[in-house]
Amino acid sequence: MQRERQRQMQRKDRLGGSPELKSNTSCTTGQKAPNSELQDFNRRGETTGDPPQGRMSDSLVVCDVDPSLIEKLKKFRFQKETSNTALIMKVDKDRQLVILEEEFQDISLEQLSSELPERQPRFIVYSYRYTHDDGRISYPLCFIFSSPAGCKPEQQMMYAGSKNRLVQAAELTKVFEIRSTEELTEQWLKERLAFFR
Repeated sequence: MQRERQRQMQRKDRLGGSPELKSNTSCTTGQKAPNSELQDFNRRGETTGDPPQGRMSDSLVVCDVDPSLIEKLKKFRFQKETSNTALIMKVDKDRQLVILEEEFQDISLEQLSSELPERQPRFIVYSYRYTHDDGRISYPLCFIFSSPAGCKPEQQMMYAGSKNRLVQAAELTKVFEIRSTEELTEQWLKERLAFFR
């Protein structure tokens, strides 16, 4: 019995320690235990995998509104014009600013449609002389986001991200969107205004 114990002690000495101690030192010699491999995998997933939900908006560019445009929009809301008028606005990519592009007096929606680029987004504020079925005349202010199919994704993201800020600056509630400039007709607008009666 004593000889057997001596042989076990000699075997431990040759192995460099107890089996338990030997297995615990494997992580420090380059061999990873299963748990540490899983932790490393999780760490790699956090740095190279998909970003967590809630951070996607970090890549969405929200442009400021040019202060001079804000003043123009305020005056536009209280103008005394009795004809259809329009403001066309665009995003200045370099300055990341929404600016006024053109202003039109006495312009129909069909005419306005021809002034819009076919493959670039634009913002429009349109004062429309609206004759109701009962003969009343009103001048609703309409915000129209023109986002044609075929636009560059970068442009679409920049305009889409800036739309709400511009709507708030203009203090408008009638907000519409078109995917083709050909949609912009008087019939189209009347159908949408009917929901606001």
